[in-house]
Amino acid sequence: MKSLHIVALTLLIISGLNIGLSSVGFNVIDMFLDENSILVRVIYLLIGVSAIFELVTHKSQCKICSI
Repeated sequence: MKSLHIVALTLLIISGLNIGLSSVGFNVIDMFLDENSILVRVIYLLIGVSAIFELVTHKSQCKICSI
């Protein structure tokens, strides 16, 4: 469960940085991949699932990252 928590938190951090950079015109994921590809949609889906996972489980997982 710890590794899943770390993966989800990492995806959320990357997503947050991407959203922040996209506000000034840089979308990091679209820079490396075609913005209409299936892989981009899968990445955004994984980020969304990670956000839901963290929202539901973070309180019980809080001992892992001390946040």
